[in-house]
This record gives sequence, structure tokens and C-alpha cells, in this order.
Amino acid sequence: MENPLIQLVAAQKQGHAVGVFSICSANRFVLEAAMLLARSDPAGLLIEATSNQVNQSGGYTGMTPQNFADFVEATAHRMKFPYARVMLGGDHMGPNPWQHERATVAMANARELVRDCIRAGFRKIHLDTSMPCAGDPLDAHGALPMKLAVARAVDLAKVCETARAELPPHSIAPVYVIGTEVPPPGGAKEKLAHATPTKIHDAQQSIESTRQAFFANGLESAWQRVIAVVVQPGVEFGELSVIPYHRNQETAALKELIERYPTLVFEAHSTDYQSRHALRHLVEDHFAILKVGPWLTLAFREAVFALEHIEQEWLSGRKSVTLSHVRQTLERAMLAKPQYWQKHYHGDEREKAIARRFSYSDRIRYYWNEPEVDAALRVLLANLNGYPPPLTLLSQYLPAQSRAVQEGKIENAPVDLIHQKINEVLEIYAAATRSANESHNSARLSNRMNL
Repeated sequence: MENPLIQLVAAQKQGHAVGVFSICSANRFVLEAAMLLARSDPAGLLIEATSNQVNQSGGYTGMTPQNFADFVEATAHRMKFPYARVMLGGDHMGPNPWQHERATVAMANARELVRDCIRAGFRKIHLDTSMPCAGDPLDAHGALPMKLAVARAVDLAKVCETARAELPPHSIAPVYVIGTEVPPPGGAKEKLAHATPTKIHDAQQSIESTRQAFFANGLESAWQRVIAVVVQPGVEFGELSVIPYHRNQETAALKELIERYPTLVFEAHSTDYQSRHALRHLVEDHFAILKVGPWLTLAFREAVFALEHIEQEWLSGRKSVTLSHVRQTLERAMLAKPQYWQKHYHGDEREKAIARRFSYSDRIRYYWNEPEVDAALRVLLANLNGYPPPLTLLSQYLPAQSRAVQEGKIENAPVDLIHQKINEVLEIYAAATRSANESHNSARLSNRMNL
């Protein structure tokens, strides 16, 4: 059975400016919101997990690839969304979680990871072996030599293809994304002023060297399922800033380059916080796969913080109610386990405190599964379910959601309000990835994966 992402590439090559957005998140509310948005559309959802997020050791979510697949399937069942319309992907699949190890150990772990992903039903794999391991030789720029990175990517592709051969007949074959010039997962660590698009020579060299290595290793058929290459389009976000996509001579050259390859499009990472027009321009310029993650969990955080403000205004002083104190609980958890944010946030203590709560890189997303944070969130949801707030308070803290309640689109229930807040972001991506004809139909805001 043909992978539907191959159909997407074919449509792009036929001149249709269509795309797909990839949801890079394991947040339950994000996945629920996405399924609600896509429920009435025959298209599917592309949901991806990074190698840091999900791996054989559990990653920071505590989930293996099979656990993640089971989690997404259970979420789909609960949301009455057909799991068959979900495509799972693995992002930054390679030695990234084990960079502190020697390459022999790190790559052995990476092989196990991609094998587990294919067996768990992942059908899109980003082969990212660009990061050096302990003791690796580096080039003049301090990076892993491309030849070595390509050899490791091919190594992992072989493992994927072997695992694929063990799948039941007629299973959807996996597709691959290549590319070594990848924006940092989750946003840049340093303050940003400019993001330089990938040079044409570097992009072409990456494509050609990988193609040659695939063919030299007997992976000709697998190369036909390499659908995208990751390059830097000149977009990025960091702690407090966003670099928007601008069409210029460099991006025009990238567009011209990818048009020479009949089976390839670009995949854009770190597209969070881009404008509607910028995202649409990316799709038109053949960045057909748009990755989004922190913007979705930031929208979730915004909704939860707003709901806690409402809870305090509405329920403070009621003897029968114990307030949730979600923000205080999160702050305690982040200070107790600073490893997920301390390398990313800079400045004095006040500046770091602001970043912990409000940064674009949203490192707070690592803490929602902490037991005490999860318990506080459950208290918040229970309080506002038991005592629905008046629309005046909703209007103060969640004005768009207040209007949706007034118009009968959603219920005055905390989970509905959270979902609607997240879908404000997802609708931007749905609009950006629709075909030109669909763009005139504002009633249909959905993910166009099957074309």
C-alpha cells in the first residue's frame, strides 16, 4: 500500500501548493484537539515523536515507541477518531539521546530505536545522524563530516528496511526524510537576530551524497521513498524572539533546487510562531511538511494559566473548594528538576523565572507529566467542571473561547476551552497547507494529507 505522503509529494510536483502539518507532541490535550479538528475530514493526522521524547528507554515522556503508538491509539479511540487515519512519525531518529556515548554504543541504540519504531507502526522516519558522538572526528567547522553522517543515516535506513520486511503483507511502507542541517529541536538556545538559509551547494551535496550512498548499499527502492530533505529556510524561534520567513534570493534558489528533483520536497522544522502568510509562503515554496510542537503546548499552557486565573477569581474563598495552584506547582517542579530548562534560559533570576513560564521555547512542556503537576491540573479541571464560571470571566481571560461558548460551538467546560485554544494554532496550519481551491472554503479547516 502506498504511503499517502508520497501522494502529497506528487501533488506538489504537479504544481499544487499543498502541504501537511506534523504535530510533534505527546501532550494529551494537543492530540485530542487535533483529532477534534480533523474528525469531520477524510484526511489524516501526522503525529511525530522525537528520539528524546520517545525511545526504548522511555525518553522524557516515559514511553517506548510501542507505548507511544498505544497512547495515540487510545486517544483516538476516546475521541472517536479512526486510528487508521493517523500516521506516526519518528523525528530526529539517530544517536541524539546518546551523544555522550561513543559512536558504537550510540548507533547501536539508534538502530534499536528505529527498529522499534517500524515495528510499532511508525511510517515516516527522519534520519538525523548529524550530531557527533563522544570521540567523533570533527570538520573545520566543528561539525560531524557529512560523509560520516550520511553513512550512519544509510545504516539506520537498512535497519528500517529489514524491519519493514517483517511487517504483514500490504503494510504501508515507511517514507524517509533526510538532511543534516536541522534547526535545534525545540528552538534555539541563544538569542536570535538572523537565521541563514541553507546554501544551495550544501543542500545539493546533502541530497546527492545520500542518494549515492543509498544506491551503493542496495537501497534503490528505499530511495524512491525518500520524500523530503530538511534545510534551514531562514526561520527560527528562541527564548523570546521569532525569526519570520522571508522570501529572498536564497530561498528562491532553494525553491529552484528542489524543483529539479521529481520525488523530493522540503521539510521545515521550527515553524512555530510564524504568521499565516509566512506558513503559506513556505508551502508555496515547496516546504510541504511543516513541523509544529512548542506553539501547541504553549497554547495549552496559556489556556491552563488563564483557567487558573479564572479559578482564583471565581472560587477563591469558597470553603468547599481547594484551589489548584497549578503555576506554583509547576515552578516547584521546574526548580527541583532544572535539567530541561537551565541550558536554554539565560539572564538574572527574574529573567529566568519569566522564561520558565512564558518562553517561546516552552520548556515547561517537559513538566506536565510530573505527578504533582498532573494532580494540580486535575484539581483545576474538577473545580471548573463543578463550578462553571460566568461568561464575564471567560471574556476577561479567554475572550475567543468565550465567544465560542456564546455561539454554541463549544461547552463552558475547561477541557473544551483548552481544546479550542490549541485549535486556534492548528487552524492556522490547516489553512496554510490547504490547496488554493480549499482556501476559499473557510468552513473547512483541516489537515490535507490524503489528496
